Amino acid sequence: MARFGGYGRGGGGGGMNMQQMMKEAQKLQEQMAHAKEELENARVTGTSGGGAVTVTLSGSKRFLGIEIKPEVVDPDDVEMLEDLITAAANEAYAEADELVKNSPLSQLGGL
Repeated sequence: MARFGGYGRGGGGGGMNMQQMMKEAQKLQEQMAHAKEELENARVTGTSGGGAVTVTLSGSKRFLGIEIKPEVVDPDDVEMLEDLITAAANEAYAEADELVKNSPLSQLGGL
């Protein structure tokens, strides 16, 4: 029976190894939760028209708001305003993508 070495009951410290793995997993979960919270609290903006339109997103890409300067609102040229909003939103989403890409969350495999 000696051929099984330390694989029987109580053998070889496997429990310590499992405990260490559990601690590491918990630490990783805490890091991921912290990184998600940081992303949610981060703010990114995109602007267009020289600041005429500003779109604000959270770092997790949740739309938070839009600011439109009154002078850019022309009832006879709604298409221009739509284009400005689209451009500002696209810039904000690109900023959020960059933030997420550089976040510890992506490095931890959480995205």
